[in-house]
Amino acid sequence: MIFLRLTAFILLISTLSVKAQTGLTVTGNVVDRKSRQPLAYCSVALFNSQDSTLVTGLLTSEKGFFKFENVNSAACYLQLQYIGYSKSTVAITVITGQDVIEMPSIAMDAEPRTLQELNVTAERQTLENKVDRQVYRADKFLSGQGGTAVDILKNTPSVTVNSEGEITLRGSSGFLVLINGKPVQTDAATILNQIPANTIENVEVITSPSARFDPDGKSGIINITTKTALAGARSFSANLQGGLPAVYTYGNLDNPVRFGADATAHVRSEKWDFSVSGNYLRNDIAGQRTGDVNTTIDNVFTSFPSDGERSYIRYNYTARSAVSFTPRPNDTFSAGFYTGYRSQSRRADIVYNNTKTDLVTHDNIGRITYFNSNIARKSGRVTLGNLDYTHIFQNKSALAVSGLVEHAAMDGLTTNINLQEPDRNVTLQSSRNPSKNPLNALRLKIDYSVNIGLGKLETGYQYRNQVQKGNFQYLDLDLETGTFNVVPEFSSHTKVTNQIHSVYGQYSSKQGKLEYTAGLRSEYSTRAFSAGSQETRTLDLFNLFPSLNLQYQLTKSLRARGGYSKRVQRATNSELNPFPEREHSETLESGDPDIQPEFIDLSELGIVKDFKEGSVFATIYNQRIKNVVNRVNSVYNDTILNRIYTNAGLATSWGLETGSSFNIYKWWQIYAGGNLYHYKIKGSLFNQDVQVNAASWVYSVNANTTFKLPSNFQVQASLNYLSERVTAQGEDSRFVTPNLSARKTFLKGKLAATLQWQNVDLGLLGSNRQRITTFGKDFFTTTNYIQETDIFLLNLSYNLNQSTKKAKLPSSEFGEKEF
Repeated sequence: MIFLRLTAFILLISTLSVKAQTGLTVTGNVVDRKSRQPLAYCSVALFNSQDSTLVTGLLTSEKGFFKFENVNSAACYLQLQYIGYSKSTVAITVITGQDVIEMPSIAMDAEPRTLQELNVTAERQTLENKVDRQVYRADKFLSGQGGTAVDILKNTPSVTVNSEGEITLRGSSGFLVLINGKPVQTDAATILNQIPANTIENVEVITSPSARFDPDGKSGIINITTKTALAGARSFSANLQGGLPAVYTYGNLDNPVRFGADATAHVRSEKWDFSVSGNYLRNDIAGQRTGDVNTTIDNVFTSFPSDGERSYIRYNYTARSAVSFTPRPNDTFSAGFYTGYRSQSRRADIVYNNTKTDLVTHDNIGRITYFNSNIARKSGRVTLGNLDYTHIFQNKSALAVSGLVEHAAMDGLTTNINLQEPDRNVTLQSSRNPSKNPLNALRLKIDYSVNIGLGKLETGYQYRNQVQKGNFQYLDLDLETGTFNVVPEFSSHTKVTNQIHSVYGQYSSKQGKLEYTAGLRSEYSTRAFSAGSQETRTLDLFNLFPSLNLQYQLTKSLRARGGYSKRVQRATNSELNPFPEREHSETLESGDPDIQPEFIDLSELGIVKDFKEGSVFATIYNQRIKNVVNRVNSVYNDTILNRIYTNAGLATSWGLETGSSFNIYKWWQIYAGGNLYHYKIKGSLFNQDVQVNAASWVYSVNANTTFKLPSNFQVQASLNYLSERVTAQGEDSRFVTPNLSARKTFLKGKLAATLQWQNVDLGLLGSNRQRITTFGKDFFTTTNYIQETDIFLLNLSYNLNQSTKKAKLPSSEFGEKEF
């Protein structure tokens, strides 16, 4: 009903704008002077003769026609520009009482200097620095082709991906994702793992966002822009990927399967813009884990080292479509539809050797060896639609109204079975954890911008509403009756409602060598959470989020810039749910219903140096995180740890981020980026029972070198490295993934074949493995996650008239929070 009302409101605005048009209509057509052939998509601008100010502009149709409506009766003139032709200026003669002016055919002269064929080639750089962001070209990272957005992102200096698939921006896992400028409130890893890498044009990293962006995401914003066609063109691209047989299978129950395909079609004319895309990707991965856990309770020391399989079966498929209609130059309607499904099944088949020792007598008081099979399946289908309307007024101010609705159906099932070892024919324990977590969400937004003085003022209002219900059960097998019984202690019904009203204003201007944007966003938010029969907990907050971005042109090739913004990281349903969920044999996971949002102050100062053959940037930054949320452990019983999300105090980080892209020769390009920061966390856990005071230096390196050989053949070697780092209760080891890719193009670049060697190891480098360690006064745990190396993939791509402009495909608004 709300969506229908929004549609009616947009149509009403359009109708009123039509009725308000009382000026002249100017029509005409543009042709080549010699051939008299029409010039399609020629640029035609309408200027005021009195002060030469631009009134409006458009592109001619496929047959060279143009039409201006609601033209002021004052004297005007046209200015026409077309590639390969001389600029042309034509006066408009206005006759009193005339409503429609039909211009005679406007003939343009070919530019003599362009009559001779001239081919100019240049190599676009991997990295481009803008006022408020760094822009990375996706097709420059060959190791990511055929994969997802995650495979592209992990090559940027600011982003790292660890062995568990956790994505961090400047060391923080909380950041806002935009798809073609539209915010996505779902879990970042979920949505980024669904976007095909082959459809991505650019990745933009915005570390000091302005006030017009949502303040969500403690480390900034990542904007993904996708490909589309030029006006009047049709484009099509398709990609196929297949994986060679696995080199290492680690004795897993199933061999990994890897294949995928995606296709995108786009048609764009003078008034219509239509695109559709779809993809399927299966990317299993084999692996194993070895661990050691011990607890101490009442002078009894329990040790349970383990070893076994840890593999994933993963697949997803999506379909997207979008259409926009521009009936008049000043009005644009757009709508989109998205549906996507993702499934992930994690298998952990582990052998445990439990030993109990009396710390007083040092006697062995118990020993058992058992086999634990734990399979965690999670799946989700997200369906959403958006409707937008934009109107540009005569004074060049603009009004935009948009709405987005979403429904997400999230399901999960964890099965946990303990069997007697080594025969594995006697069941010791069996449990199941089914869950359903549906979500409904709505976003309504209205924005207005107007030019004032030398700059632009932008302001707007936004309403967001999210309702998510959860049904989590823990079923334990009665070994005598063979029936599964509900365990109330680990079962719950939850509901979380978030409502956010926000208003913002910001002013941008450029005066001389100084360019700046200053803004303020105010938000009133209400969070209501209930679990089981517990009393509903509410949290009402009113916050101000200021922002400031500056850039100063020191010399023609040297820029200095600085920025500040205040941001927020809101709690998810998992972080709020106080009822433990059995993740696997040795772990329960629960949240804190009173958890506070994190509030973050981001500051940065940097320089950008441009060269003829490349560029380099360096940025010093600081993050100050209040109420930092950590996932920490406590002892539940002698063989089970309780993993809890809770506020852990104050975290700060000082860092230096740098990136560069150079063409050493025409055939040799180097790209390198790095991030070095000092992270410190100080606070307490569990009502002051555990003090937290940890600090360390962390660094990451993402680099590649590309060699362009004859016959359209190129080879690229890349490296992603993340150093050791501390956590609230432990440390994570280093993580490294080298890659090698070879690419050959055919049919004048339309067809490309890429052979990828991912996670290069050869048994020598320790690639794609990471040890995670946590400890406290009564427990210690260390686990080495070893994932598949030396993976070979073949990717085939076909592109027809693919361009570099972004397609306005709809994107998930809230999505799979609990995936």
